[in-house]
Amino acid sequence: MDLISDLERAGARAASLGAVAAVLPAEPFPQRRYYLVALEEQEAPRWLVLDDKLEPVEARETVRQVAAIVVLCELAGELAGGGHLSELRASLSQIAGEGADQDGLSAAQEAARLLEQEIGAPPVLATPEYLDGVGAAAVRLERILGERSSPLAAALSAQAHTVEAFIGDVIDRNAVPLR
Repeated sequence: MDLISDLERAGARAASLGAVAAVLPAEPFPQRRYYLVALEEQEAPRWLVLDDKLEPVEARETVRQVAAIVVLCELAGELAGGGHLSELRASLSQIAGEGADQDGLSAAQEAARLLEQEIGAPPVLATPEYLDGVGAAAVRLERILGERSSPLAAALSAQAHTVEAFIGDVIDRNAVPLR
C-alpha cells in the first residue's frame, strides 16, 4: 500500500477515540512504521501513536521516539534554507538575471533545488534518514552561500525547548495510558 492509503487506514482506526485532526507517519527505527495521530479537543489535541498493525502503542519510550522524530523532521523541513526556501530560490533567480557570478549562482540554485527536493511535499515519512538528508542538503547550500556554521543546526538547537515541549505534550495528553 502507498503512504496515503496507510494514513487513511490509521486515521480510520483512530477515529473511534475522537475526531482525527492529523496523522503523521514515522519510522524512528528501521522497518518499524508508526503513526502519530492528533485527536481534536477543545483546548489542545490528545495524541495517539499506532504501530504498523494499527494498534495503540503503550510503551512510553516508543511514543517519545515517535514524537521526537516527527517534530524534528517537521522543524527541519520548515527551517531549512532559512525557513524561506521558496523566497531564497526566487532571489537566486532574480540575481541570475542581473548577471552575477554565474558559476557560483548556478551552484547555489542547484543546491537550493536539491534541498527543496529533499524536503519534499507532504505527507513526509519522518525518519532519521529524512532528517540526515535535509541536513546534508542544507549544509551543502549553506556552504555555497558562504556560511561557516550551519544556520539550520543553529535554528534546530534554538528549538530544543519546542521539541521537548511537544514530546512532553504527546506523552502527557496521550489517549491511552502509557507504561
